[in-house]
Amino acid sequence: MSPVRPQRKIGRLSEIGRVATRHGFGYLVDRRRRDDRREPADRGRRLREMLDELGPTFVKFGQLLSTRPDLVPPDIVAELRGLQDDVSPFPFAQVREVVETELGLTVEQAFTAFDEHPIAAASIGQVHRATLPNGQQVVVKVQRPAAPRQVESDLQLMRSAARVVRERVRALDFIDAEALVEEFARSIHQELDYGNEARNAETFRRNFGDSEQVVVPKVIRPYSGERVLTLEYLEGAQFADLDLESRSPEERRELAYRMTDAWMTMIFRHGFFHGDPHPANILLLEDGRIGLVDFGLAGRLTEEDMTRLTRLFVDAATENVEALPRRLSELGLRYPKEREDELRAAIEDLYYRYYGSSLSEIDPIEVIREGLDLIYSLNLRLPSRFVVLDKTIATLGAVGIELYPEFNVFEVARPYARGLLADRFSPRRMSLRAQHEVRELAGIARELPYQARDVLEQARQGQLELQLRNPGLDDLAYHIDHALNRLAVALIVLGGLVGSSIVGVLAKEGPRVMGLHALSFVGFVISSLFGLWLVWGIARSGRL
Repeated sequence: MSPVRPQRKIGRLSEIGRVATRHGFGYLVDRRRRDDRREPADRGRRLREMLDELGPTFVKFGQLLSTRPDLVPPDIVAELRGLQDDVSPFPFAQVREVVETELGLTVEQAFTAFDEHPIAAASIGQVHRATLPNGQQVVVKVQRPAAPRQVESDLQLMRSAARVVRERVRALDFIDAEALVEEFARSIHQELDYGNEARNAETFRRNFGDSEQVVVPKVIRPYSGERVLTLEYLEGAQFADLDLESRSPEERRELAYRMTDAWMTMIFRHGFFHGDPHPANILLLEDGRIGLVDFGLAGRLTEEDMTRLTRLFVDAATENVEALPRRLSELGLRYPKEREDELRAAIEDLYYRYYGSSLSEIDPIEVIREGLDLIYSLNLRLPSRFVVLDKTIATLGAVGIELYPEFNVFEVARPYARGLLADRFSPRRMSLRAQHEVRELAGIARELPYQARDVLEQARQGQLELQLRNPGLDDLAYHIDHALNRLAVALIVLGGLVGSSIVGVLAKEGPRVMGLHALSFVGFVISSLFGLWLVWGIARSGRL
């Protein structure tokens, strides 16, 4: 990958600064460290518009932020979920070049027909219909030629912007912006690798191999590569394009519940689920089955995740609210220990607000919104796999309500949750779990003497080190550094004033200015300038 040219990088940084200022985020390019904690009502809209104007990579970053309710306020999450990844298609000449480079064949050799006009276009690539030599209808997903270079360029700028946020925006101190950018870098690198999407599609197809309700297109491996993905063509209409007004309420309800049933199967039975149930990624096929497309984002839940979820369900069902924070912690939820009592009280409040209500009386979208408020207000940190799950269920709920206004995603999930409980507490499953835990304990007992010996050996050799981390120390060092700088300037000013006064009193000869000895006058002027500079710096920081 060739390095980004300095001139282009500077020009792009200037563009980002102008766009940020235009949308009311000028303090990001201000040299001062701001403590801007205001929350204007339209900040989410302004952020969405800014990311949209900055281009496709920033749009995708905004889409990632919309899946992080543990880091981003709920009002901004809601706005960022409106970001669209639609862009103008790139020329067919470039499509031809990528296809022929990846496949080692000309377009005419590989396909008997290839539609030059794409049926969909996004920031990473676009999709064309084509026909294989055996007559099979396929879709060919082709990556933009400049996509990897543009992504790397923008990632460098995002890393720079993350450092600026850390240094200058105190209101965002609780966000590890640099870690967030690195998470986005991993995500978009996976999206750039069409081989990863092909593997996801094959896993989904294998999991739904016996299904009579869900169809996953077959990956055509000989016609796929890192930048080209060829899939079996599914004949049907996107859910986004369905004419719902012409369908009866019963038909719309059936569509919503069948769609959600497919995702509940993925989550609770397969442990591997499609992470973007957008209506454009779900097809209603001509035979009435549901087809899935776009497999770049997928989530995975391990056996251990399922076991821990089961414990959480059991405690919730038996009203053991005291145990819920611990169960959430086992699932990977991170929260400040000093706020554990506050978290428990908030969970109890949310739990008893809905406890005893039937599912038909509960608004899933409102429950999810309240959950997001709780996550953000307590600065909770979610594992990435559950962030994808949260986004998936929230999107399912929204799409289901569009299809059928009385839709309730919890009603569809209930039998699956019951099945999960029955499966996890079956005699066979409990026997396997007991065997696994015995092996784990035996391994710990076997390793413990060796680990104790290693610690004692390090202590004997004087190599044992203890590291203490306090997140507040960095901020304390920052304040001490500023205070020492101001103290040094104040001492210089004081020394200058005292020295000038002594010269003015003792010096009897030499030139004078305004009745003062010239050296004394110069000293007073320099000290005054330093003094004004110090006062101006203190006033500028807003801290007297």
